[in-house]
Amino acid sequence: MITILFETALPWLLIAIGTWLVYQLARQNGRILLRLESIEKQIGLRTGPRADAKRREAGGLSLGTAAPDFELPDLAGVHHKLSEFRGTDVLLIFFNPNCGFCTKMAADLAALPAEGADGGTVPIVITTGDAEENRKLVEQYGIRCQILLQKEMEVASTYRAQGTPMGYRIDGAGRIASELAVGAEPLLKLAGPTGSGGVFAAKTPPDPFSAHGMSGLLKDDPSLARSRLNRNGLKAGTEAPDFRLPRIDEGELSLADFRGERVLLVFSDPDCGPCDELAPRLQEIHLQRPDLQVLVVSRRDLEANRTKASALGLTFPIVLQKQWEISLKYAKFATPIGYLIDEQGVLASDLAVGVEPILALAHVVRSLRERKSLPLESRLQPAN
Repeated sequence: MITILFETALPWLLIAIGTWLVYQLARQNGRILLRLESIEKQIGLRTGPRADAKRREAGGLSLGTAAPDFELPDLAGVHHKLSEFRGTDVLLIFFNPNCGFCTKMAADLAALPAEGADGGTVPIVITTGDAEENRKLVEQYGIRCQILLQKEMEVASTYRAQGTPMGYRIDGAGRIASELAVGAEPLLKLAGPTGSGGVFAAKTPPDPFSAHGMSGLLKDDPSLARSRLNRNGLKAGTEAPDFRLPRIDEGELSLADFRGERVLLVFSDPDCGPCDELAPRLQEIHLQRPDLQVLVVSRRDLEANRTKASALGLTFPIVLQKQWEISLKYAKFATPIGYLIDEQGVLASDLAVGVEPILALAHVVRSLRERKSLPLESRLQPAN
């Protein structure tokens, strides 16, 4: 009897269990769908008109629309309006002195013509933060273009620029003439004449480093490759700008510490191939030429420089600039470059660019020393 009842109830029991499992799976699946829907709402992945509007907003203002006018003070407190620049193409850049990407492009801003040139744009930088903080940055890099100060992001928000550095090209009629540019390189490309690769590209002479394989130099900061070609360096007879920088081993070192000695000053970079070629030759000079002090100004990470110096067996002093602040003083954003500095702290040479021209500066000192050691009558003879 029990067996008959069990056999009769078993199919219904299995059906009940199966129904319960299906219900639980459907319930769990529903929870998952609700969770996914909630996540989509949070990260803005929903579709429809509102989502499309948000995407358009994130993409900046549309081409051809009127650029919102504004009135802001410069760092001296004088107010300026965008409409004052009507009739001229403007490169509008949103900037923040505490943004690493912004400070990285500061040297490029310094290279831009303040009034525009050859059909290029007039750069206008809208920055945030403290006026004195911005003033120090401007002075440090020698930025010449118009700097205007917004309190927070009141102007940037009207241009849908939610970060820095961002900006637009605005045409002479006051209309948006480009998509929202994000980052240094896209912004700088907008600086030149319409349809060109930018003011730098329009005026770039042949790359003096091409024979040394410089195509990979500054690969993480390509905009500086353009800046370097617009700087000609300081001239012989100019007082060498002093500096005090941390050494890669320990302590600090200033150029003034070498007063009374001849110095071969070289700007280098641990990621620069020609610099690696030059370094062992500089080490030879350091060991063999007590009449000439070698001083190298490098950049980038401390450990990267220590590793490079150790690998190449370098013992001459190497100091670190934070970015390009000392290069700016010497009017050239490139590596390797060098100058010969005399005992009085005056440049005894024009800028030397590349491995062989830098090494030639050391030979100049040797030639002068050898001629001084000759008898007077020999020194009066012209050198061959």
